[in-house]
Amino acid sequence: MNLAEQIEICCLMEATARKPGNVHPAASFADLSYDDFVRAAAATAEPLAEASRVGVGRAVFNAIEATRRETGTNVNLGIALLIAPLAAVPAGLSLREGIRKVLIGTTIEDAEHVYAAIRLAQPGGLGEVPLQDVADRPTFTLRDTMLLAAFRDRIAEQYVTEFDFVLNKSLPVFCRVFEHFTEAISKATRRDSSADTAMHPWEMAIVNLQLRILAAELDSLIVRKCGLEIATEVQRRAKRSRKSGPPDSTSASDALQDFDRWLRADGHRRNPGTTADLIAATLFAAVRDGLIEPPSRDEILRHAERIRQSSVGRNPS
Repeated sequence: MNLAEQIEICCLMEATARKPGNVHPAASFADLSYDDFVRAAAATAEPLAEASRVGVGRAVFNAIEATRRETGTNVNLGIALLIAPLAAVPAGLSLREGIRKVLIGTTIEDAEHVYAAIRLAQPGGLGEVPLQDVADRPTFTLRDTMLLAAFRDRIAEQYVTEFDFVLNKSLPVFCRVFEHFTEAISKATRRDSSADTAMHPWEMAIVNLQLRILAAELDSLIVRKCGLEIATEVQRRAKRSRKSGPPDSTSASDALQDFDRWLRADGHRRNPGTTADLIAATLFAAVRDGLIEPPSRDEILRHAERIRQSSVGRNPS
């Protein structure tokens, strides 16, 4: 599997997993559907895989430009911002070994390309800042512009902490829960759930990771859109959902559905989008460094179609 295929697979895994509050095969937003994510994953895989050759900023811009051509909406800006520097790490080095040099090596030109990508994507909730605003031409390197935003944005934070959250906190947890669910389902003789819509080990691990992150951290997109009080309430409800029982229990399923319904209220403004982006980066790290064996593209899309078919007539939106 080459780098572009790894990127596409990870984007598909993240989008397909039935995470509370996010788009997936059984849940759309008014202006965004699962098919948008599928098209975006295919369109951006090659541009992001070129990051080591064209530069981080240019890779981000090319990915967003390709996404706009395919979907006409902001699907994956956060994912592109996170995966581009990771994809730029030279082959033969682990991400932990190589990411620092990539980030330190970013330039003002990289920042110009990223600013252009952000303006093209038109993400919600940005507002204006007095220094190095995206409406202006940057005069700092990409890493230095991210430093200015790191206190309010979890994605920018990764650029100045050498992806500490993704590589040192989220990644070990995901690999651990992935292994746990794989073993548990295998023992229950449910490893191949192709006949139904039961969660596969990778999907269970992704949903579990989302709850863990939301219970421990404030989602910066929710903070920007809804304020600190709502973001803190998301954290409280995620903690409650995690404590509701074993993942395969009725109580846990009911709690997850309640959390999902609450997140989808208020016109999807409570969508934990930054957490989803961090998860996509975590999945890429796991696959790129050979820490998990991912499902194939066809396996993911077949699973998505079964989910979609089972949800006809009851799509939360």
